[in-house]
Amino acid sequence: MLTISDVSKSFGGRTLFEGVTMQVNREDRIGLVGPNGAGKSTLFSLILQSESPDTGAVTFQRNTTTGYLPQESAPAGDETVLELATAITPEIAKLQKQLKAWEANHPSEADHHDQHDNLHARFDELGGYQLEPKAKQILSGLGFRETDFDRPAREMSGGWVMRAHLARLLVQEPDLLMLDEPTNHLDLEALLWFQEYLKQYSGGILMISHDREFLNQLVDSIVEIRQSRIFRYRGNYEDYLTQRAAAEEQQLAAYKNQQREIAHLMDFVNRFRAKNTKAAQAQSKLKQIERMEKIEPPAVDDKKINFSFPQPQRSGLKVITLEGIHHAYGANVVYRGIDYMAERGQRTVLVGPNGAGKSTLLKLIAGVLPVQAGLRELGHNVKAGYYSQYRVEMLEPQRTVLEEALETPQRVTEQFVRTVLGCFLFRGDDVFKRVSVLSGGEKSRLALVKLLLDPPNLLLMDEPTTHLDMPSIDALVGALKQFAGTLVFISHDVYFIRALANHVVHVHSGQLNHYAGDYQYYLDKTSATSARAALTAGAKVEAPKPKPAEKVAQKTKEQKREEAEQRQALSRARKEQQQLVSSLEKEISGLEQKRTELATELEKPETYQQPGRAMDINRELIYVQDRLAELSPEWEAAAQKLADMDGVVTEA
Repeated sequence: MLTISDVSKSFGGRTLFEGVTMQVNREDRIGLVGPNGAGKSTLFSLILQSESPDTGAVTFQRNTTTGYLPQESAPAGDETVLELATAITPEIAKLQKQLKAWEANHPSEADHHDQHDNLHARFDELGGYQLEPKAKQILSGLGFRETDFDRPAREMSGGWVMRAHLARLLVQEPDLLMLDEPTNHLDLEALLWFQEYLKQYSGGILMISHDREFLNQLVDSIVEIRQSRIFRYRGNYEDYLTQRAAAEEQQLAAYKNQQREIAHLMDFVNRFRAKNTKAAQAQSKLKQIERMEKIEPPAVDDKKINFSFPQPQRSGLKVITLEGIHHAYGANVVYRGIDYMAERGQRTVLVGPNGAGKSTLLKLIAGVLPVQAGLRELGHNVKAGYYSQYRVEMLEPQRTVLEEALETPQRVTEQFVRTVLGCFLFRGDDVFKRVSVLSGGEKSRLALVKLLLDPPNLLLMDEPTTHLDMPSIDALVGALKQFAGTLVFISHDVYFIRALANHVVHVHSGQLNHYAGDYQYYLDKTSATSARAALTAGAKVEAPKPKPAEKVAQKTKEQKREEAEQRQALSRARKEQQQLVSSLEKEISGLEQKRTELATELEKPETYQQPGRAMDINRELIYVQDRLAELSPEWEAAAQKLADMDGVVTEA
């Protein structure tokens, strides 16, 4: 479907790509990763042909359609949300505008009916009206209410406009769907819907994302941009991390062994090059070194940095209490008499559907929204800090990034502050930018730095991972794990939620449901509740009609025989599945042992005394790694099937 052949691209003397080759097939699910500035967006530009490669070619199979969602700043005009979602081709978009203009200018004039009928017929011929049901379904999944469908898109916020453009791409169903940070503007409910939708998508997907859980759920390969090259790994993001670590370990072992061999040869050269009887041998050793195919050490990327952040003053046990809170926006009542309480050390995530009132609750806790009725009471020695409030109100436009970060009551060194700024993507001369010229994402990151350098003991955060790359998210997670205060947050990043939350509050229909456990505990509990509700809700249950006693006894006997046969069949199937799982476990265990043996052999200096032996071991090690990558998902699927069978047998 898409072929990238020997592509090179440079900007301002810096080489982004050199000799890059990649193939994208139909139904591929590819995650594109790499450090900030590695060239991910540039690669997208080359594929979309808005940029041209310096050398090489980007070619598509004939009639291949492509859809692209940028990271932000998609346009919106006078069209409604529904019109934007159905404008899948330029002609359909043009016809929409013409029909709308005609109806506005000629609401009751019959002498223009031919023109209107022609426009209507062409729009109908292109399937314009048939697109509406599909578009409404997708818009609803992405969080739009039915009342939003006919609203002008320009009245919506930037995030909602991006959702409408995403809906348009899903309605269009291009052969290749290209997504740049598609989860940035989604809440958790919309994200989970979108994730499930993409699992059934019929075309290929190439995405840039910093959402690990999203990548783990969707992709079947990872393409990493590193050192002007691309490296492709089979599996999801976690598989990629495992494979890359193993490859780096293997490369490092090979590099160290070669360096030891070179040092040994050079030692001989240095000792005997001045002796006439050994000079020829010394020269031979030098040539041997020159002939070696040099092994490069693994690239040193930015690793997760652990900081010792300042800690807030200890608060009382009860941190925040809301009692009998009412809140409404005009006629729209969000809460009617709710209660909420957080204790010291809780890390609470607010989850629930879009529009349920999560952000409103967070603002009420923060005191950003005044209490209309009820009581809001902070506990002893509590200082609250609201993330969005910091961004809007506590950044001085005329200061530089570094000056703004240093403006903190805490005693911190400039070196420490610059290290923290670097972790949140302010590197090199970026620290000397004026706050006034920063983008919205940059201001968010700077506000995050200020919050971490002087944290309150009640920290309230709304979507803190937006605009952060994975190393920055890791740094934020590390900082918040150290945080000794109380945290309440909203996030659509499941990795972030899993890493931090020890308490979940589900917000729905003006009610708060508390789950005193982590995110997995919440999922387990809500799944069980939904299953029970499905058994009893909706359907009218009729009592069985009485039957003659003889027929009832005969029926019971037949049922017993059938149930016995079913149990025997299940038992046989379970035994076969258990044998398959055991076989896979045995093969995986053998391969893991073989991997250890090969890595150990690579570390032995004598391995390199045998010509070609190190290369043979490396080839065998690569095969073992690839085979393990294939077997791991097979084992997981087989083990899950066995567990499901055990559940069926238990229920039976």
